[in-house]
Amino acid sequence: MSYLALARKWRPGTFADLVGQSHVVRALTNSLESDRVHHAYLFSGTRGVGKTTIARILAKALNCENGVVAEPCGKCSACLAIDEGRFVDLIEVDAASRTKVDDTRELLENVQYAPTNARYKVYLIDEVHMLSNSSFNALLKTLEEPPPHVKFLLATTDPQKLPVTVLSRCLQFNLKRLQTTLMSDRMAKICAAEGLTAEPAALTRLARAASGSMRDALSLLDQGLVFGGNELTDKDTAEMLGSLDQKHIGNLLEALISADATELIARIRVLDELVPDYASVLSDLATALQQIAVIQLAGAAALDPDMDNDGLEGIAGLLDAELVQLYYEIACAGRRDISLAPEPRLGFEMCLLRMLAFSRGPGATAIAGGGGSAAAKAPASKPAVAKQEPSTPAAAPASIRPTAKAISAAPVLNSSEDWLQLVAGLGLSGMAGELAKHCALVSFNNGVIALSIDAANESLLTDNMKGRMQDALQACFSDPLTLLFEPRAAQALQAADTIAQRHEHAKQEELDAARDAITGEAAVQDLIKRFDATVDTSSILPNSNK
Repeated sequence: MSYLALARKWRPGTFADLVGQSHVVRALTNSLESDRVHHAYLFSGTRGVGKTTIARILAKALNCENGVVAEPCGKCSACLAIDEGRFVDLIEVDAASRTKVDDTRELLENVQYAPTNARYKVYLIDEVHMLSNSSFNALLKTLEEPPPHVKFLLATTDPQKLPVTVLSRCLQFNLKRLQTTLMSDRMAKICAAEGLTAEPAALTRLARAASGSMRDALSLLDQGLVFGGNELTDKDTAEMLGSLDQKHIGNLLEALISADATELIARIRVLDELVPDYASVLSDLATALQQIAVIQLAGAAALDPDMDNDGLEGIAGLLDAELVQLYYEIACAGRRDISLAPEPRLGFEMCLLRMLAFSRGPGATAIAGGGGSAAAKAPASKPAVAKQEPSTPAAAPASIRPTAKAISAAPVLNSSEDWLQLVAGLGLSGMAGELAKHCALVSFNNGVIALSIDAANESLLTDNMKGRMQDALQACFSDPLTLLFEPRAAQALQAADTIAQRHEHAKQEELDAARDAITGEAAVQDLIKRFDATVDTSSILPNSNK
């Protein structure tokens, strides 16, 4: 006897055998038990989630010799014939191969005739969205008012392509993607029934690779068993799928944290020996970064228990939250563009070097405060503070405004001007930089810096941002520092007390000058006088805004 694929052999034969579609099963079961069966059903969803399977089970429930029941017996001649694909009153049509209107008309010619030996004549049209507009028009009238002995079961992966007129004539059920745990549990039961050995980690890996499709998961299970000689191990599964162990992703992230390009290239070379699918590696890297972001913002308890997150908590404590977001965007863009690279490995390598380049840029912060030994290796984690020598002043960092003066080795904080000069040289970026820009000096006594911030920007006062600002200021002073923050109403702060206010004041002056220059031109004044015109000053912007 020829081998039967697991996806076919273990295809559910009853509603009770279905996995993950309880909302559809509940509705169909209730309609069958209450004898409220509609004449047309539309099942939509991605590949392999059970659209055709549900339609066939419904056809059995309608034509079971025990009557219209929610659970067909599976033993009568009608149930067996449907399972074997030889039931004459179940007409299955692949719309992808019969798109013409003539095919549809030919199909509908026999609708008026009673079933041969069944209770209902069932038309199962798969991939119904492939029908032409003319075919849909030919189907509409029959679909709206079919004979009482006819039921239409439609299945599609793309319901958006169906005309609204067809959708309005059907009961619509959207089948969900299956969860990883449901698919891995189902495969474990199948392996146990088949007498096969399978590691739980391998089944979980296959379930993730299936992306919510049970059929794809069983097909991958078949492939994995062939690859491993009827034994499924996580190592063989990873090799078959071209995926990597989580430790390799951790190694790449550690190299990025250390800001060491040589180490990063060395890790990529080790990775290349495994001959991975680099697009899949970037996908795994993006997944790891998403988990790190969850840990940083919501805590480790919020992580998906089905995901492999070993070692990510430690990395989350070293990476800055803003860099995590940046790395994620670069990884996703790299996965999209990797096919354009001369070689996949070169595209992957360039993607990681791009991450490194951005994290080592002027004023960038690669490591959050308290990074330990890893932080010591990352030059980008230290605040860019310009030190002034007595004879030759050092060049200011790129993040400092051209007008800012270099900060002395022992800063003096006797006035707002001293504070603004100090902040200009800190080199803080991102939200920590915004926090510093919106702070005004209140006092500086005995190592305590009291700062005020307008209440509108109080959201910047997170522990992480305050810690980064504390570390940057501490690098400028030999004695221990303490920061105190006092939110105030914006009007309570004096004008130009903060860098943000100075910037805003400068922008407003530039805008006013631009508007005065335009409205003061002789040609503009002439137009105003001749045509009683007005100038829309809101449309005037300085050159710096272009």
